[in-house]
Amino acid sequence: MAKLSVELNRYFFEEARDEKVTLSDILALAGERVFGFLLVILAIPSALPVPATGYSTPFGIAMFCLAIQLIIGRERPWLPAKIMNGSMPLKKVQGFVKKAIPWIQKVESLTKPRIAYLCTSLPGRVMLGLAIALMSISMMIPIPLTNTIPGIGIFITAFGLIEDDGLICIVGLFICSIGATITTSILIFGLAAVEKSIDLIKDYVFDLF
Repeated sequence: MAKLSVELNRYFFEEARDEKVTLSDILALAGERVFGFLLVILAIPSALPVPATGYSTPFGIAMFCLAIQLIIGRERPWLPAKIMNGSMPLKKVQGFVKKAIPWIQKVESLTKPRIAYLCTSLPGRVMLGLAIALMSISMMIPIPLTNTIPGIGIFITAFGLIEDDGLICIVGLFICSIGATITTSILIFGLAAVEKSIDLIKDYVFDLF
């Protein structure tokens, strides 16, 4: 099967397309590597330094659904019709893909089948699914800094799945661990700030009376 960058360039720039694009439209490109393919496509808007306002939450939900299916051992993914048939303007998708292709080509130059059991065995896919699920949850949180690193982690991990490259998956898992640390730190700091604010308000009210 052709490299992902070649498939994406052909599909989005060399062939005629409708003005709207859905996930179901491009699913046929995936072939046997459907989980990794869908995860890469969904992670692109958050993983790349391009404007993607409003997409991290719905795409995070879709990736969470895919991660759960990896964990339970499904061979083929299922997504709700609303997600599969939800559309994006072709020009916006082309913008994401155009920005993504140079990065995809760089990763492709490093990938080859190795430590493949991490990508093909059920225990390996469970571990990858858990990491992707956690990063997907982080992407659903509407707080700055909780989207990009998790998106990159999913992007790299999913690439490993596409190429049966366990080493690339390990790199992705490492990035996911960084994302988890950042998100956890932000949430802990935010919770502490909220608790401190509540205490200050209580003290102020008590002082009034």
